[in-house]
This record gives sequence, structure tokens and C-alpha cells, in this order.
Amino acid sequence: MGLISSGLTDIGQKRKTNQDSIYLNPDKNIFVVADGMGGHNGGDIASQMAVNLIPAHLLENMGKDPKQALSQSVVYANNEIKKKSDQDQLLQGMGTTVVGFYFKGDTLYISNVGDSRAYLVNRNKLFQLTKDHSLVQEKLNLGIYNREQAANDPQKNVLVRTVGFEADVEVDIFSYKVSKGDIFLSCSDGLHGKVSDADIVYIINKYIPDPAKATPETVQQTVTTLVAQANANGGNDNISVIVVVAQ
Repeated sequence: MGLISSGLTDIGQKRKTNQDSIYLNPDKNIFVVADGMGGHNGGDIASQMAVNLIPAHLLENMGKDPKQALSQSVVYANNEIKKKSDQDQLLQGMGTTVVGFYFKGDTLYISNVGDSRAYLVNRNKLFQLTKDHSLVQEKLNLGIYNREQAANDPQKNVLVRTVGFEADVEVDIFSYKVSKGDIFLSCSDGLHGKVSDADIVYIINKYIPDPAKATPETVQQTVTTLVAQANANGGNDNISVIVVVAQ
């Protein structure tokens, strides 16, 4: 099974710096999106450390059980980011979200901490594969309100779990059996917070109507258009997108 991928990170319309970082290694089938936070420089340092450390650690441990290797790579990044923030007062409190893809054989392994997301697009439908670690998600879990009400919550950007902020981190690990024609999307909240599920599906289907015929150019067009739509809708945050098509 082959994979076609493309990714893009963009500063958006309102921020002075881009605190998102992405990593694509199509040769090793590893992809990471990280959305940093904390201080003037802390966010971009935390996210950049995550996209450097997680793949490096994973590449060194590819002989291990994939779930274990992926989880340990995020824990390793967490420890190193926390160590750096403890050593520099200007970086104290920095952290980052992480969504990592690791394709091995016919299985996709996903690591997740924070509110960046992984999605599957299949048969014109969008399925969220990860669950946000946010205060809003906690309220949803408790049944306090529904998803439409959650979108207007003033605390929707408050995270309850990040990489690098605390000494310990709990990493969600998911696995999914990949079929030809599956399209996977990972993104920061700069995309999913500004572009509706329906519009995400519309854009993906517009440029990749038949995944079997997808090309590097059409996948790149998809990514570029998703970012452009988030900017057109306000671009209030940094925007990061990775799309991977299984053929």
C-alpha cells in the first residue's frame, strides 16, 4: 500500500509568530503536527522540539511494539521540553499539543495529546479519530452541553493535557486498520476551529474525488486550500495541516 502526503503550516491572519510546527517523513511513514503555547518564544520552541524529538526517538525504536514506541517518543519529548523550560525562566510554562501518525504495514498508529486532531475521510464522511484534551471536551463528556454550544464556549482553548507543561504526560494511542482509498488529516485547531466538518469534506472531495487517482499535486492543492479557507474564515490562529492518502 502506497501513501501520498503533503503538509503546510501557516501563521494565519492575526498572530505575530507561528507557534505551530509540522514534520513529514514519507520514507518512514511518520507525520507530526504540534501546536505550541506559552510565552513569547515558548510555544514555537516547544512545538519545534516536539517535531524534532518525537520522530528521532521513534526512528531509534522502530523494532519495538509500535504503540509502545510511539507513546515513549512523546514521553521523551515531554521530558526534554519540561527540562528546557525549567532551565530558562523565559520559557517556563511552555508546552505543545501533539498528533503523530506512524504507518506500519496496514495499520495507522496515532499518538495524541491536546486539541490538535486526527481525522479519517472515507466515502464522503469525516470521522474524528482522536479526542480533545480540553476543558470543553470535559464538559461534553459530562453532558453539560452539545457540540454546537461547545463551539461558543469562551474557555474552548483551555487545555487539560499538553506535552512539556508537566513532569508527567498521559498519551492517547489509537490504531486503525488502513484500507486503500482512506484519506487521513491531522491538523491544529487553527483549521478545525475555523473550518466546518462539512467544508473540510467538501474541499477534500473537490481535489481528491477518487483517492486511487490522487497525485502529489492534488494532495498539495487540498492542503493549500484547507489552509486558505481557514484564513478566509478569519485566520485567528496559526494553521497546520497534513493530509495522507492511502492507495
